[in-house]
Amino acid sequence: METSGSRSQAPMPGPSEGATGASTGTVVVVGGGFGGLYTAQALTRERRHPPLLLVEPREQFVFLPLLYELLSGELRSWEIAPRYDTLLANLGVGWLQDRVDRIDLDRRTLQTASGRSIPWRSLVLATGASVDTFGVPGAERHCLGFRNLADVQRLQERLDLLRRSGRPLQRLAVVGAGPTGVELACKLADLAGPSIVVELIEQGETLLPQSRAFNREQALLSLQRRDVRLRTRTRVVEVAADRLQLRLLPSGEEQSLAVQGVIWTAGQRCRPPLISPTPQSDGCGRLLCDQELRLLGRDDVFVVGDLAAVPQAPEGQGLSLPTSAQVAFQQAPVVAANLLAHMEGRELQPFRWTDLGEMLSLGRGEAALTSGGITLAGPAAFQLRRLAYLTRLPGLRQQLRVAAGWLTDWAA
Repeated sequence: METSGSRSQAPMPGPSEGATGASTGTVVVVGGGFGGLYTAQALTRERRHPPLLLVEPREQFVFLPLLYELLSGELRSWEIAPRYDTLLANLGVGWLQDRVDRIDLDRRTLQTASGRSIPWRSLVLATGASVDTFGVPGAERHCLGFRNLADVQRLQERLDLLRRSGRPLQRLAVVGAGPTGVELACKLADLAGPSIVVELIEQGETLLPQSRAFNREQALLSLQRRDVRLRTRTRVVEVAADRLQLRLLPSGEEQSLAVQGVIWTAGQRCRPPLISPTPQSDGCGRLLCDQELRLLGRDDVFVVGDLAAVPQAPEGQGLSLPTSAQVAFQQAPVVAANLLAHMEGRELQPFRWTDLGEMLSLGRGEAALTSGGITLAGPAAFQLRRLAYLTRLPGLRQQLRVAAGWLTDWAA
């Protein structure tokens, strides 16, 4: 979460309402990404939902799977990044534009960056994950990210600067050949022009190790068609302003690679607010939950999205649910239903993950998808992917606005 400014859309419980917050009955959702926003919206669809407060510092929700199309100019910012006040208008959800710094579970209060003390009756933790640079020297200082609108703007400015310079063999390096790295490398290659070379660097043996074989094959073909150089078994050991220090595996040989920009997409780590008493977490900072998505040892705290380490994963996967929007989509209504069930003394339902398939953007106007036994690549897959995500945009109002914009574009 990014800013620390404070803005309120609706009345909120104040410190005078009691340390436990039991008198207010307020449900506080911390974090407005997929898990938090979609849980709040699911709660509002219940006829008699409790008072709701969303605490999120950003002004705009970002639909991350379509961020690549914003970079390439295929979509506009209002389509994938609507404002929270617009999304929550008339839904009965208060929005506090602030960052949560501390949570006291025993007193049922939280402290924000602006100094507010807010009591709660039930809590939903949905602060998501951020990129993990694994302590690589220089990575935090010199690498660009690709997680928000500011990252897109910085990357567009870097591309524009390189294109205007006209120098040959300028390199942009993308670190990490997971879905984000592969999708980003394809878009960058389409935007870069003849003077810019895109390099995709992966420590493992192959790109997209967790993906379906069809999508992995289509991704490799897309990278090859765009002359993206894929360097597997290559570890980044240091990042400087104008070069990368690489170590080849397993030989240990080191190489220096001159670059004009580095985008880091490898690895994720959860960094929730300071919570007391300290809850159990895994090696990536995710909070351990029970099958009903409650924080272990707590009946009044639920965890959703990337932050949740869930024991009810598919057979053989342990706690390793994908860190994807698809998981948050499925968890949000379960958290909403279980939260209300807990407040009303009803039985809670376990979360069951259903793998609905995988979609990848592979350059301008191209994609690959596998779902329900169907495999498809190219322009048709690109359109199906966009339509699938249209139905996942946050709220019917936003879906209709975007659909109207697309129809207008197609008719023009």
